[in-house]
Amino acid sequence: MVWLKLILCCAIILIAGTKLARYGDAISERTGLGGMWIGLVLIALVTSMPEMVTGISSAAIVGKPDMALGNFWGSCTFNLTILAILDIMNRKAPALSLANSRNILPAVMGIILISFAGLTILIGDPVTKLSIGWLAITSIVIFGSYLFGIRQMFIYDQKHPEPKVEESDKYSHLSSIRIYGTFALAALAIIGGGIWLSLIGDEISVTYNLSANFVGSLFLAIGTSLPELVVAITALRMGSIDLAVGDILGAIC
Repeated sequence: MVWLKLILCCAIILIAGTKLARYGDAISERTGLGGMWIGLVLIALVTSMPEMVTGISSAAIVGKPDMALGNFWGSCTFNLTILAILDIMNRKAPALSLANSRNILPAVMGIILISFAGLTILIGDPVTKLSIGWLAITSIVIFGSYLFGIRQMFIYDQKHPEPKVEESDKYSHLSSIRIYGTFALAALAIIGGGIWLSLIGDEISVTYNLSANFVGSLFLAIGTSLPELVVAITALRMGSIDLAVGDILGAIC
């Protein structure tokens, strides 16, 4: 029964992820923002919700922080694997060779943030016990660094605007209400799926006597990374490679 729940939950996330990619691309066209920015900020925020919600649920509700950390590290690893999957699917040329060179900025930011988080765990108590109230200083540094990085990328884009391209109207038949409404519903479905996934993960851990870290690193990590996988593949098929790469790099950050 637990595996049926897992399959159903993943199916919900898969369907919602497909809608998210399509209507995210529509928002990119409607607002005039590039695919990289829509992928990096808007879609990455939503597709990262399962990891965030599952992590919070695993630590705060289920009481298994190891499952939360396993989910985080496993998701980052799987998300990078998605880039290889895109290469395999795109037979014309390596997928990354078609991506905008501006994607290097979020890639570097992701490397810095992941390295800092890993170093914090490696050092242990001397660093992790530093806090302001209940909030660890390392968490403040990571969040502040993310905001600083996004701001620097925005400033760079303002100083070095991309050349104007001919405007597309492939979504002109869709109303703004339908675009934003469907995007919001897909986002809610993904968030709900993330919460359910954490409860399923705990059930698998208890039923089969598996460690929380193993369940988080394998089952939850792959499950919560399904939105990124679906969005990336859908975006690639639509010809929006920057949307796909931006989503993956944004999710890692």
